[in-house]
Amino acid sequence: MRQWSATHHISTRGRGFHDLGPALREAATDSGISNGLMHLFIRHTSASLLITENADPDVHRDLEMVIQRLAPDGDPDYRHYAEGPDDMAAHIRSVLTQTELHIPVRDGEPALGTWQGVYLWEHRLREQYRVVEITVQGE
Repeated sequence: MRQWSATHHISTRGRGFHDLGPALREAATDSGISNGLMHLFIRHTSASLLITENADPDVHRDLEMVIQRLAPDGDPDYRHYAEGPDDMAAHIRSVLTQTELHIPVRDGEPALGTWQGVYLWEHRLREQYRVVEITVQGE
């Protein structure tokens, strides 16, 4: 069993979905591992990782609408406002979603379904600098 790792840096445009597909395909190729498992971990508490629809942008808009209902910006009951009215909402959104993913690697490619994409979901309103750790293990 071999292991390979890299750090992927991304500057977000603020709240929304940022496609990680190209970075994952590059990592799978660079790792030289044909079959195994790719692990992703985001080193932040106000953004998350997501596998979801990659074709219809309405899915992303609907996901944002639902999460806004669950964790609205500026809720007067929040106590944590250290970085503004979207700060606590971003932390809640991160907790409700995922900060790590596992993706199979087959024949040197991430083995995703036809309509699946991997995204960094930025929960803050302002631009952010994010770090995703990528590890690939296998043969």
